[in-house]
Amino acid sequence: MSASVTHRAIDAVWRIESAKLIATLTRVTGDVGVAEDLAQDALVAALEQWPAQGVPDNPGAWLTTIAKRKAIDLIRRDKMSEGKHAEVGHELQAAQDEGPDYDSAIDDPVGDDLLRLVFIACHPILAREARVSLTLRLLGGLTTDEIARAFLVPEPTIAQRIVRAKKTLADARIPFDVPRGVRLKERLASVLEVIYLVFNEGYSATSGDDWVRPALCEDALRLGRVVAELMPQEPEVHGLVALMELQASRLRTRTDAEGNPILLNDQDRSRWDQLLIRRGFAALARAEALVAPAGPYVLQAAIAACHASARTAQETDWHQIHVLYDALVAVVPSPVVELNRAVAIGMARGPAVALRIVDGLMREPSLKSYHLLPAVRGDLLKKLGRVDEAREEFRRAAALATNERERGLLLARATG
Repeated sequence: MSASVTHRAIDAVWRIESAKLIATLTRVTGDVGVAEDLAQDALVAALEQWPAQGVPDNPGAWLTTIAKRKAIDLIRRDKMSEGKHAEVGHELQAAQDEGPDYDSAIDDPVGDDLLRLVFIACHPILAREARVSLTLRLLGGLTTDEIARAFLVPEPTIAQRIVRAKKTLADARIPFDVPRGVRLKERLASVLEVIYLVFNEGYSATSGDDWVRPALCEDALRLGRVVAELMPQEPEVHGLVALMELQASRLRTRTDAEGNPILLNDQDRSRWDQLLIRRGFAALARAEALVAPAGPYVLQAAIAACHASARTAQETDWHQIHVLYDALVAVVPSPVVELNRAVAIGMARGPAVALRIVDGLMREPSLKSYHLLPAVRGDLLKKLGRVDEAREEFRRAAALATNERERGLLLARATG
């Protein structure tokens, strides 16, 4: 096997195994930064040895064995200071008269380490940007360069965010556990928000030259599916997965061959990914089967399901979407949700009704720089035959847009 092929194999293995490896090491060391360093040491060993020796039959086990040895060496050498050693003693210490049994402690699966790592990486003590970066680094297996390129941020900025995030977690002595009761609800909301943010940036990039970044959607979907299997009784988890599956089914129809945006009503629905749609419906059914008031992700998934069910744009059940948006705005009232609700009302009851709602939102401070507000208003004005006013709104929307492809689309609408 050539070195280049081996390196591609190592990269693939790392994407699959790194999160589980870091999770196990975090349980043992109590420090996510130390755990990642140890996992990286195992990766370096693979890069050094596999090109000459070949990829092992069980590469994940190989990496775990190497990382385990390095963790034991670190603990035995440094003792992690007396206080630190005492903290992890219940994991690393065997019978007192026999000395600590490090191998048994590391091999012992105490709960679900991967789920614990999810809650650590998405801890609300961290700023939103830090949570996103750390999650993609630890759970997505992405390099700082890949994260920086995905979000169009300088690599040193991402590196600093990750370093500071790990230091913040270590300094705050965040326990490596899954919260319970009210704390679980609070922390789970943060986990889902991070995954949702990653997906949305892939589905509709906020800036740059590309309107969609499918790789980010894939990363978010993978993380969402993992959390759904780890927390099968949480309806909002399944709701988020359903939403992402259904939205992702349209990805290949959202742009033309040159990368220009194609709006929903103009997409070739025969090219929507039917496998993802079926997966989305199945996830939504799992969410709805769990008796609980529908949360924001379940409601958004139900809206996406209305679109996925329509064979043509004309068959879309906008009245049902209107009803679902009424429920959504009651659960998570916000100007953005209200704007989306206005779009649904415009389709269900006519543009004049929707325009009154949108005009009211024009005074909303939080939407002052939101390009979709004038874009929606322009669309409604155009439908009402007020073409000159509509063009002015599209020009305003284009001036506010930070994504080049979307700006081009809005300028085209302003002159069309």
